[in-house]
Amino acid sequence: MPLVIGLTGSIAAGKSLLSGHLVETRGAIHANADTLVHRMYDPATEGFDRIVAEFGDEVIGADGYIDRKVIGSKVFGNRERMNALTTAIGDISQMIHDTIDAWHADLPADAIAVMEAVNLIEPGYSEWCDTTWLVACETETALPRLMARNSFTEEEAMQRINGARDWRDRAPAADRIFHNDTTLEQFQSEIDSAIAETKLQFDAGQLPKSRWF
Repeated sequence: MPLVIGLTGSIAAGKSLLSGHLVETRGAIHANADTLVHRMYDPATEGFDRIVAEFGDEVIGADGYIDRKVIGSKVFGNRERMNALTTAIGDISQMIHDTIDAWHADLPADAIAVMEAVNLIEPGYSEWCDTTWLVACETETALPRLMARNSFTEEEAMQRINGARDWRDRAPAADRIFHNDTTLEQFQSEIDSAIAETKLQFDAGQLPKSRWF
């Protein structure tokens, strides 16, 4: 069986950096749950039609796709509207489960696969993973990163940060926590040590039961 890592973390903490490093250095298979979910509301899908019915034509971008920046401004920080969006998209949990099941069925036993998801722990996706990793950073680190990455104003970036779950809420369910507030080199070194130890334990059948349980 391949080693399946469930990866989550706070906004702009470096989840994609961690995933990319494992892809480059360990040949890991990586799926970003956000990207998978986006395909669930492409034009001509039921998810697209439900989102437009719920939020109006103004969420359709010039390219005919749902404009994620517009929809984000409507739901971040508003739990009720976020729940409405999640319902409109469709059965996200089944899609994640099907992806991990396919990894178990198709990947070689020595493979490493990473399911990256902002909401990994709360919906129970960690149950299908062998270990749960959490990437964290402080607000003063995340703010300039988010502004640069998404071309947000400070107000827009703080709206996203304030609307996201604090990493400390997820820490009790995480098997490893990576604090990405310093240098890239230090972050990558911590990843290298973690994957070496985790893979050794997994191959020997000695990987501790995930704290998520």
